[in-house]
Amino acid sequence: MRLSGADKMSPSERVQLLESRLGLSFSRVETALEALTHKTYVNETRDKELKDNQRLEFLGDSVVNLAVSHRLMARCPGLPEGDLTKMRARVVNEDGLARVARTIPLGDLLLLGRGELMSGGREKNSVLADALEAVFGAVFLTSGLDAAVALVDRYFADLLDEVSSGQGRLDYKTLLQEMAHERLKLQPRYRVVSESGPEHSKVFEVELMLGETAFARATGRSKKEAEQSAAQATLEKLREDATCPTSPPPGTPRHDTPA
Repeated sequence: MRLSGADKMSPSERVQLLESRLGLSFSRVETALEALTHKTYVNETRDKELKDNQRLEFLGDSVVNLAVSHRLMARCPGLPEGDLTKMRARVVNEDGLARVARTIPLGDLLLLGRGELMSGGREKNSVLADALEAVFGAVFLTSGLDAAVALVDRYFADLLDEVSSGQGRLDYKTLLQEMAHERLKLQPRYRVVSESGPEHSKVFEVELMLGETAFARATGRSKKEAEQSAAQATLEKLREDATCPTSPPPGTPRHDTPA
């Protein structure tokens, strides 16, 4: 495997770049390095003193939730708790966290094991989201909550604008994401299966997957429109399954009955 520039950086260079990108200094360099260290790297190294970022991720999850909650309350005075909770869920999820991580950018600073590198770990949403939370945990430990909130103001501004402008009204994709995570521990996946029509008036067909099961197909004048329709159809199917005791558990692969 050919090493890229990111793979050749020393640990101290990674921390220095992180500090430069965040616009702050870590009082404990080892804590910043811990935030950048994936468990696969620790498993492959002989450095027994090196720690992975899982504990910092645990702390950072609470820090990010607190900081985002604080900002949502300030942006949306008088909005009830239930709506605020849904709005926060639209910001603090794997996709949202990975989106923020890419704006730093964080992926090229991570210490990853060989297998994780070869499988594209620097671009995986799960790896980026966990690392971002770990970085927030490190910032909280070394610089305090105010510094963490300042980073939320800087890097989560677009996401906060998007959700607060809607005042808690959720689209079908978000509603499905919440239900699928709560009930099935699955992330909806969308893929375009066909495009038809002239360039100025295309029709997109999108398939929605939950786990290994295709739940719905829908068409629309844009990918987003088709995804919304597929999400709506899947929500209706999940609700039907929940009220029908003879239905198989959602997410169970369906097989056509032989003719």
